Amino acid sequence: MGDTPQQVPPEQAPPEQTPPSPSPPPSGGSGGLDQNIAAALGYFFFPIAIIWLILEPYKNNKFMRFHSFQSLFLTVALFALSFVLVFVSIIFAFIPKVGYLVSMMLWPVYSLGSLGLWIFCMYKAFSNEEYEIPFIGSFARGQADK
Repeated sequence: MGDTPQQVPPEQAPPEQTPPSPSPPPSGGSGGLDQNIAAALGYFFFPIAIIWLILEPYKNNKFMRFHSFQSLFLTVALFALSFVLVFVSIIFAFIPKVGYLVSMMLWPVYSLGSLGLWIFCMYKAFSNEEYEIPFIGSFARGQADK
């Protein structure tokens, strides 16, 4: 008598559990990258900033446009500043002893300053902040809002 299992009527049976559907990976829309990561990559390698201004999911995003333009303007400004430093170094080279020392001190300051600014901008972009670099940020903002 006790060997046969009792059958439960269907209305009292627990409902079958379906496994939960896998959640989609986090992404910044249809592009595949979060906007903060993509913006930081634009600072890391400036041709990527140009690509973000061309590709469809990113070119309409004001955050991405701002950081792309700021990265490009920063690259141009630092490139121009390096040319100015070359000429200043040549001029200082004609001043005996002191000119050479001043010239040799300018390049490490320029290099460390530009590297620090680039890392700072990458950090701000990664933190989803739109930090405007003085003088350059207003131009970037104007282009991003067009």
